Amino acid sequence: MQIFYSDHYPLPLPGNHRFPGEKYKMLKDFLLEQQIITPFELFDSPIASEEMLCLAHTQKYVQSVQRGDLDSSIIKRIGFPWSHELYIRSCAVVGGAVEAAKSALKNKISGNLAGGTHHAHADRGEGYCVFNDIAIATRYLHQNKLAKRIAIIDLDVHQGNGNSSILKNDLDVFIFSMHGEKDYPIIKVPSHLDIALPTGASDQDFLGQLTAGMQSVINFKPDYIFYQTGVDPLKEDLYGKMDLTLEGLIQRDSIILQYAFDNHIPISLALGGGYAKPIELSVNAYANTYRVAKKIYGNLI
Repeated sequence: MQIFYSDHYPLPLPGNHRFPGEKYKMLKDFLLEQQIITPFELFDSPIASEEMLCLAHTQKYVQSVQRGDLDSSIIKRIGFPWSHELYIRSCAVVGGAVEAAKSALKNKISGNLAGGTHHAHADRGEGYCVFNDIAIATRYLHQNKLAKRIAIIDLDVHQGNGNSSILKNDLDVFIFSMHGEKDYPIIKVPSHLDIALPTGASDQDFLGQLTAGMQSVINFKPDYIFYQTGVDPLKEDLYGKMDLTLEGLIQRDSIILQYAFDNHIPISLALGGGYAKPIELSVNAYANTYRVAKKIYGNLI
């Protein structure tokens, strides 16, 4: 299994910032320490080019991020202070997503230990998302005729408004977002299938709705899947309003990965949100996705 990482590119944040930027390296180290993955499965994410970024973003926006002359309102919506390091790190996240997408075509499954930046729109970022890695990788696969019918399964607690605003009208794309009804963003951009769960949704609530929603994915008959594996539905998450347990998230991952495995559909994993307190709970939940993948795919990866 090829897994791409970008935590060695700095993400400069003030000491009192609410975003847990340390979780990316923590996850990589934890996966290695627990022998869930081996060092031979880890690959350095390349820096995406401007041309690649413009598959899903306007050139004006991309160049503004590069130069650092973004409007202050966009900087505020992104939630990160601008720096050249932020631009490079964001490009690496995209590069990892595209490489993971190509790897899954060969190896059935792959991962990006970042990404799932589903709040970035064509002309702006928001919600800790600068560039939309899944939208760019989707367009890359289509442009290069590497996949035809692409499903995006987005199970982050926050609705993937950027995925929908960019890709909603693309042919042969199906976006399924299951999220908290009262969670960010306040104004949702409709996906092809949205399932909004109430505050306090339990494992049982979540898994029941997921099983129902997956029927629409099955009916779409994808030949490629992007899986946004955000773990912020966890009860202890600071930014989510659901009450899922670690076991519930494991069952969630099992449903998605077993479907891809049984139907021989390449799938790539994007990290998505996770803001638990302590952050080690989010790291463990992320790692469990890879535990599930190893269990299902066994000797094939």
